[in-house]
Amino acid sequence: MSDHAPRTRLATHRVTNQPAPSGGLDLLSGDTPLLEALDREAPDWVARRLVSLGREAGSERIQALGEAANRHPPELRLFDRHGRRLDEVTYHPAYHELMHLAIDHGWHAVAWQEEGRGGHQAHVAALYLLTQAEPGFCCPITMTHAAMPVLRHSTRAQAHWAPGLLAWDYDPRPLPAEDKTGLTFGMAMTEKQGGSDVRANSTRAAPGEDGWRLTGHKWFCSAPMSDAFLTLAQTDDGLGCFLVPRFTPDGERNAVELQRLKEKCGNRANASAEIEYRGAWAEPIGPPDRGIATILEMVQQTRLDAATAPVGMMRQALLAAWQHVRERQAFGRALAEQPLMQAVIADLSLEVEAGVALAMRTARAFDAAARGDESERALGRLLPALAKYWHNKRSPGFMAEAMECLGGIGYVEESPLARLYREAPVNSIWEGSGNVICLDVLRVLSRHPEALDAFWQEVAPARGQDRLLDAALADLERRVAEPAEVLEPGARWLTQRLAQCLQASLLVQHAPAAVADTFCAARLGGETGPAYGVLPSGSPCAALLARIES
Repeated sequence: MSDHAPRTRLATHRVTNQPAPSGGLDLLSGDTPLLEALDREAPDWVARRLVSLGREAGSERIQALGEAANRHPPELRLFDRHGRRLDEVTYHPAYHELMHLAIDHGWHAVAWQEEGRGGHQAHVAALYLLTQAEPGFCCPITMTHAAMPVLRHSTRAQAHWAPGLLAWDYDPRPLPAEDKTGLTFGMAMTEKQGGSDVRANSTRAAPGEDGWRLTGHKWFCSAPMSDAFLTLAQTDDGLGCFLVPRFTPDGERNAVELQRLKEKCGNRANASAEIEYRGAWAEPIGPPDRGIATILEMVQQTRLDAATAPVGMMRQALLAAWQHVRERQAFGRALAEQPLMQAVIADLSLEVEAGVALAMRTARAFDAAARGDESERALGRLLPALAKYWHNKRSPGFMAEAMECLGGIGYVEESPLARLYREAPVNSIWEGSGNVICLDVLRVLSRHPEALDAFWQEVAPARGQDRLLDAALADLERRVAEPAEVLEPGARWLTQRLAQCLQASLLVQHAPAAVADTFCAARLGGETGPAYGVLPSGSPCAALLARIES
């Protein structure tokens, strides 16, 4: 035994019947649903490029960095010791190492550098793996990735900022963009009085001799140490989108003052700030009265990431629960051999299977749209909202169930499940909370009927293969045709059912029968229940469990 191994013999007893200390895992090679989705949805180069990330993200070193970044949250430094204003956030070294892991390998940029050729599938798969290292630092990765479509609305902004955004070099130094080797982006939209109702924003933008100046506040500023922020402000023409750099064109610190950092329930490795613009220099992006439409191109990207992250977190929780129940004995045999525990773990695995399938299918729609496929573009209007809503509604209960599989040891901070449980609600709140997402689904269905047509085209190959799915689709066709005054109160049901039927159709078409049949029976059949572990009698749990680790 190594001199550094934990001692199992203590003063009064010997530690037995506990799982061995977790070692490193290859997060890609053992993930059958992800490998199958990559083989189906993405060009071959994507899986090859992900190989090293899968090994590194699951290594003991990176997992320890994720825990350290959470235990040592960022700190706000408003002033230096001489009283000069800084408005800086300092992070633990573990956070910076995680940022290097993502940016120095180009995962923030791959969607645009390989756009239309699998770049979006590569980005989404990478985010799924990076989330299993630590979800919080993925926020600035997502924001930086998602800024590119907005920059394209301004030839000048794109020429100035895109090279730094796409650079494979994480450079955390607080310097003007011209002096850095790589750049990150943040976003600041919501204000105290409006929240998701950004049309109620009061921040004002006024033109001046040297550019526009912003005055006002933002209630949530994501990634406040970014090199530039995309934001909304009122102009004489309406609500506009603006780019606010950390440093003005003459190299001075811009008048973006950090008020405080949010003390959040989870997402502790990542800083979220309240800020004020005190005459901050800004440059307009897009038409002056189309700020929401402009910045929504960023939001569309962040929503796909917010739909993917919970699936990665669920995968991490599933692995933790599966390891524990295989090595923990109770009542004379391993927990994993007991039928009720098998049903719980198998049901959790179904959720991950369906989540991976939907996230990767949505990413393919993004890449196909970039190649000019209008049907896929229409589908891409709808799928991110469906996936974001449903994956995030399933995630908190998933974490609680996985934690319960471990018992009391899962409820302590040494377990990753405590961190995952605190993290679970955040992606449902950010980038549009549940009701906002459901209203957006209704808006897409109303304004873009081609999106619903594309949905029916997508599920058509699965018809006739499962009676429960056929019945659910027939019911969905009837319900979606109801008038608007009926649809809005039931928008949550509609969004949920669209997501579930799409997940089911993907599994029916592409997954083994054990997965597809059990999913349809457990999610669409008469024996469904709100809790995990409620599977129809006779479910092939052994076949489902065999797919957790290959």
